Order: sequence, then structure tokens, then C-alpha cells
Amino acid sequence: MLPTHCIAFAGTELLAKGPLIDVVKAAKAALDKGTDRSIAILDLVSSRPVDINFTGTEEEVLQRVPRAPLRGAGRPKLGVVAREVTLLPRHWDWLSSQPGGASVALRKLVEHASRDARGADTRREARDSAYRFMHELAGDAPGFEEASRALFAGDAARFEELVAPWPIGVREHLLDLAGPAFAEETSDQ
Repeated sequence: MLPTHCIAFAGTELLAKGPLIDVVKAAKAALDKGTDRSIAILDLVSSRPVDINFTGTEEEVLQRVPRAPLRGAGRPKLGVVAREVTLLPRHWDWLSSQPGGASVALRKLVEHASRDARGADTRREARDSAYRFMHELAGDAPGFEEASRALFAGDAARFEELVAPWPIGVREHLLDLAGPAFAEETSDQ
């Protein structure tokens, strides 16, 4: 899925944060001014890199910025997307015997499973995003390995202590990303 909001760094300095187009404009401006630092553009939530071709004028660069794809098969007004599912024959037999058929039964199963795993999924996604961000922008920073261990161990205090000397833009965004990873598990089921 295409990111709608991104963050850009020139080296370890925060360059821009916001809608993809605005971030690309800021990065292009920095490149046009002759910055010698590498530019990293990342999805604001997942920290996955966003690849942009910066050759040419600002207008040419913006024309190449990926746009959201058009919807394919399914029921687009509902957001339904058709995809292939591979199951054993006994699974298909059970699904077809359910009220509403296989599609309704699968949607119900997925809804229940996603609701039950919501907290754990949120913590895992936050941890993974924080790690991707750390690796991209602070992979050679002092204490990176120990900070990674603290992140995966769920030790918020140690993590914050280890990233405290890192550049402010990197540190602040990293702490925002990692915050949910350290949230306590609740039994709200």
C-alpha cells in the first residue's frame, strides 16, 4: 500500500514530515541546494523506505511520485478485494456448510482473530517499525545494538536511556514509533 504520510531526513537531521508530496518537495529542494548528506524518505507509520527518483526538475519528480492504484475486482464501495485462498478440501467442506457460505465464514473468522490479537499486533507493528527506522537512520549510532536488544526485550527505560544521546529528530521520531511497543498487555476481551 502506498504511504500517504512520510518523514524525510537529510543524514540524521529531520527534513520534513507530512503528506508524501510535501515531503518529496522538501527533499528535492534540499538536493537542489546541494546537500551532501543522504536523503531518506520513510513511511511515517511503517518506516518502510519510499523510493523516489529525484532526477530532473521538481515538476518532473512530482509527476513520477507513485499514485494510489485504482481498485480492482471485488466490491470497491465496500472495500472488498478478491484474492486467492488455498485450503485443504476438508476446510472448504466445513466453510461451505456454514451459514452464508465460505466468504461470510472466512470474514467472521478473520474479524474474531484480528480482534483477539489487536494489542499484540499493535505492539509488534510498533516494534518492527521502530527497528526499521533505527536501522535506517541510526544503524551506526553508539548503543544501536543495545538499544535494539532493549526494544525487543520490551525494556522502555533502558531503550530511552540508550537513545538519549542520538540526534534529536531521530530520537524523537523513534520514541514516538516505539511507544506502543512498550504498552502493557491488557485483558479487555
